[in-house]
Amino acid sequence: MKRTPSVVLGLCSYTHDSSAALLVDGELIGFVEEERLSEQKHTKLYPARAVGWLLDQAKLSATDVDAVAYNFQPARYLAESPAALRMALSPTTRDRSLARAHGFAKVALRTRRRLRVLGSQFPSARVTPVLHHRAHQLTAYAASGWEEAAVLVVDSLGERQTTTIAHGHGIQRPRVQTLEAINDPASLGYVYGAVTEHLGWRRGDEEGTVMALAALGDPARFRHLFTTAVRTTGTGFRIHPGYFPTRTLTSGYPRTSRRFVAETCPERHPSEPLTDAHRDLAAALQERTEQVMVHLARRARVLTGSRRLCVGGGVATNCVSIGRIIEADIFDEVFVPPAPGDAGTAIGAALAVHVDARTPRPVAGIARGCDLGPSYEDQPLDLTPWPGLHQKTLGIETAEFLADQLAHGVIAGLFQGGVEAGPRALGNRSILASPLEPGVVERLNATVKFREPFRPFAPMVPAERAAEFFTLGQPAPYMSMASGVTDLTRERVPAIVHANGTSRLQTVTRSQNPFMHAVLTAFGRRTGVPVLINTSLNVKGKPICGTPEMALDCLANSGLDALLLEGRWITK
Repeated sequence: MKRTPSVVLGLCSYTHDSSAALLVDGELIGFVEEERLSEQKHTKLYPARAVGWLLDQAKLSATDVDAVAYNFQPARYLAESPAALRMALSPTTRDRSLARAHGFAKVALRTRRRLRVLGSQFPSARVTPVLHHRAHQLTAYAASGWEEAAVLVVDSLGERQTTTIAHGHGIQRPRVQTLEAINDPASLGYVYGAVTEHLGWRRGDEEGTVMALAALGDPARFRHLFTTAVRTTGTGFRIHPGYFPTRTLTSGYPRTSRRFVAETCPERHPSEPLTDAHRDLAAALQERTEQVMVHLARRARVLTGSRRLCVGGGVATNCVSIGRIIEADIFDEVFVPPAPGDAGTAIGAALAVHVDARTPRPVAGIARGCDLGPSYEDQPLDLTPWPGLHQKTLGIETAEFLADQLAHGVIAGLFQGGVEAGPRALGNRSILASPLEPGVVERLNATVKFREPFRPFAPMVPAERAAEFFTLGQPAPYMSMASGVTDLTRERVPAIVHANGTSRLQTVTRSQNPFMHAVLTAFGRRTGVPVLINTSLNVKGKPICGTPEMALDCLANSGLDALLLEGRWITK
């Protein structure tokens, strides 16, 4: 193998949200989540399609890969086993100590086997396991493009760590230094997932539904419970095992206790109606999550002295919490990368291997990059499998045409350019609608997305006009921050304001997405309001449409009126 790896493949695989990223001489060739190509949401399978596309883009084969960077280190799991056995000394954790020790040891051995499997697929490569939180840190920091910043990562579990505060330095050769870490069982992501499951939604998938539901409840009812269950400390927080029993990594162990159930409500089956208790439980959970996140952000400010903050990890997708950090005015600016969750660690893992090799090659293509996946421009389109669909090719005024259709109440899918990184569609794989159309939110939820009626929809606005409608006061390019709204918004576009008075904002610049900026501008000329509803091109339970075939299926099987697919206007 070469002394300094020039082709580094980063992988997230075998857990959830499989993905792949490829660095060649420090330049990011691309990144894509496997679900966008396989149609299996949150797939944990080896990302064969993603890897195949990346190698094809670089005109390389598996034998050309010098290094494979994996986003977990097996030895770190193994280190938890003796600590777990010590939990037998406490009556509150004794009953799970053996199962926890066994579970972490089992995952460590399983991860080692996975590394060997990966090595067999890339015969010229050295497989390097990367500390999970380091991968998160590098993804968040490198994507910011900043010379220096504090980095806060909060998730459910990375080997043993659940929360880390680091300091990032350097643009061309990004490095992060962890200053403080919190280990499991103190896990904010674990608590949020446990309550999500208790409320009848899928843990690891539908936490956003709980966040939306929280706006409809009163946190006062269960506030004391969460203050006790998730207690802040001088350096972070801890979890009360009497409410959230210790994690085991073994199935069959509930994440909430009998005491939690007795003091809140019985576990809800997905088919059961929502009650005030469910809404209030979600509200109290969300409130406590926001408080702890702000507390951690303040700690990051103290430890780093930085005026800028990057946030990563699964909990970073809680846009209301990010909005609260911004409102607290702890930092001059806050940044969340487009893929803050585990999928994005494929980028960070590859980066770790690249910078550790001390190569003179600078990093390129990561800062402020979003549409990093496959594109399908200039490809022929055969509608034979969808006999009910019809197409026509548009001319050069495509943005004006789409804006006019939206202004007349059409709900349209948009498929253009490369697949976006992360959980938010940002104008390349989107469903667009006018927020001025009566009943548009109800129609989108009921007939297009097929999801809960209380779910809100995010607005997108040209960055230069954002201050007219939103109070955030900073860029929000990746729809990762909840913002307050102005009186003009409440008056003109109340459809994009959630029950808590916020909107999950996306600001669009001409350089970031020229086509979407042109559509928003044209829509503003027609209506006086340069704001559109933007939601992902998919229906509930399905991944964002990464391929033309997925997009056409979405059009054919949902309440979408039309689809603009690479300059073709497709209708039913």
